[in-house]
Amino acid sequence: MCTVIVKTGQPLTLMGVRDEFTDRPWEGPGEHWPDHPGVIGGLDLKAGGTWLAVDPAARRAAALLNGHGRAAPETTKISRGGLPLLAVTAGDLPELDLTRYDPFHLVLADLARTRLFSWDGERLAVSELPEGTSMIVNTGLDPANDRIAAFQPRFAGDTDWRELITDPPSADPAALIVRHELSDGRVFATLCVTLLTLTPDGVNYDFTDMTSDQDG
Repeated sequence: MCTVIVKTGQPLTLMGVRDEFTDRPWEGPGEHWPDHPGVIGGLDLKAGGTWLAVDPAARRAAALLNGHGRAAPETTKISRGGLPLLAVTAGDLPELDLTRYDPFHLVLADLARTRLFSWDGERLAVSELPEGTSMIVNTGLDPANDRIAAFQPRFAGDTDWRELITDPPSADPAALIVRHELSDGRVFATLCVTLLTLTPDGVNYDFTDMTSDQDG
């Protein structure tokens, strides 16, 4: 996942935009993990984890983005896709040997607060997201990022967030919905978008498969 947008308050609104290589296999949202009963998310069939996990009973969500920094050693590396499952179940980032994970940003949100956990391969930084609308990309809360500069004001306004994912896929650094054709023939693109609304009464889960827009 390459972008997470959060609007704090009640209701709490969270959108996760997942960008990935189109040949990486995955399945849409479901209760895919017996060790995490009741948790819903899309399944990464390669590593078994997810990019966004929701616990409707707890009114809690966790979303993962790749980060920048020092990579974990190949001999001990663990997939980052298990982190949203652990965090959404525990309501916190459990005590883990983070040196076994590549850099990441993890957004953990519930009705009480929204936190950002950022691991760069050497140090873990934890912060509370400010009130209002925040946008997180692979470089974190980065106001200089082209995508944040272009879209955060739009997400903070009165626009229906679903309208903001209707633009055609683009290789523009400021685009929200992306498609990059690499020299080796592989394609890196937006595969899906998840829009969540968390309220005291429950969770609304709106999932959009974007792959039909990536054909050709």
